[in-house]
Amino acid sequence: MSFPNKAERAKCWGARDEYWECLDKHKIQNAEKGGLCAEFRKVYEMSCSSQWVKHFDRKRSYLQYKEKIEKDGIPNHTLNQPKIFEKRRVYTKIVS
Repeated sequence: MSFPNKAERAKCWGARDEYWECLDKHKIQNAEKGGLCAEFRKVYEMSCSSQWVKHFDRKRSYLQYKEKIEKDGIPNHTLNQPKIFEKRRVYTKIVS
């Protein structure tokens, strides 16, 4: 597959933006097949290569996670986990 030209990239980005707007408007985290934004998803997948769709889907998930962390802070369960790599006693002499 060749790299998309300027018009193809613009079409892809426009379809992605419309799809993301639909998800945001309806407050949908992960779209389901046959859901409210199914038509936008279909156009999005037809306008972009599968690699780009995969990349943009991951990017959206990351941006949502980042926004949640900035808004709510780091969840407590990750702060209170036991230390996996605690300092261990090291023997300097060989015991015979």
